[in-house]
Amino acid sequence: MTSLRVLQVCGLQDAQLRAPQQLLADWATTPLIAEAAQAAGVDVAVLQQHREQCRVERAGIGYHFLPLLNPSGEGLSPACLQLLAALRPQVLHLHGLGFGALARALAQACPGVPLVIQHHAERVATRPWLWWRQRQTLALARGFMVCAPEQAQAFARRRALGRACRVYEVVESSCHFEPRDRAAAQARTGLRGEPCVLWLGHLNANKDPLTVLDGIERASERMPDLPGLQLWMCFGEAPLLAEVKARIAGSSLLGRVHLLGRVPHAEVEWLLSAADILVQGSHHEGSGYAVIEALACGAAPVVTRIPSFRALVGDCPAAQLWPTGDAAALADALVAAAAWSHEDRRHSVRARFDAALSPQQLGRQLRSAYEDLLNA
Repeated sequence: MTSLRVLQVCGLQDAQLRAPQQLLADWATTPLIAEAAQAAGVDVAVLQQHREQCRVERAGIGYHFLPLLNPSGEGLSPACLQLLAALRPQVLHLHGLGFGALARALAQACPGVPLVIQHHAERVATRPWLWWRQRQTLALARGFMVCAPEQAQAFARRRALGRACRVYEVVESSCHFEPRDRAAAQARTGLRGEPCVLWLGHLNANKDPLTVLDGIERASERMPDLPGLQLWMCFGEAPLLAEVKARIAGSSLLGRVHLLGRVPHAEVEWLLSAADILVQGSHHEGSGYAVIEALACGAAPVVTRIPSFRALVGDCPAAQLWPTGDAAALADALVAAAAWSHEDRRHSVRARFDAALSPQQLGRQLRSAYEDLLNA
């Protein structure tokens, strides 16, 4: 394959001010996306916003940490301009729509080099001045990467997406998880249940844990369909924790729902391998990292029928989609997912991951988009 030079750019400043090596470990999707493109024959380099300047090489890819913009916030920093001159990218791939000044500076510094912006859960702005900023940023882009076409259509309907901007369906990320032995995973994690249901996500209004708890309770009452249903909830931010605890207390959910709190990401592979089902109640998402990881591990997603989740699960027969906020529909979906045998469910789910969401497939999607931009 003929190599093409692509510069992937992340303008997000780490609030914790972690060292570059630690940041690469904690922001695992950054190297994963770069490595996926590299494996598909793309010559990749990465620019990462950082307070200090250094270069880290990993798997043959150069990760350049530095201040990307001048202190004024307008125009690229001298170090960044010097890097661009040395790297000579043929395509610029900017992660996120919220970096208008950076998009302008890249376009000015690299005239004629196509810029593609990847959607990362941003929604169309409703306030006029914010909408105008989005429109100005997207006007610089020749391409817009989305997980599901409906996400781009929302911007197009509001005239925030230029007519000449090409839309590419590219999954936001992938993962290297593999299905672990279920018995070993349950022994390691302590998870159990028939079915064993896992929640991975914040306890907030968008994730809608209260509707999920209602659905779990309805499903558990449908004896003898789900006599041993157990829900295990892993979460980070938890503004609804008090409401969740109150909903569990004094109900049939007590003893059936287990609040695990925050878990290390390294344990997620084992948790999903121990589970039969991943449940999510999201009202909107950019993609759905937990859904991607569940598919990799063989846990059937029982998730809301939002565009990104529909795109991720595709035609996987073991997955179940339900309308947001509908606890009765969730109960039906849980019963349907639980009817599958463990082996059949795992095979069906992992087959979907291998066919559409693996790092190899992500790399092919990225390369195809980059080549199309060059030939436009």
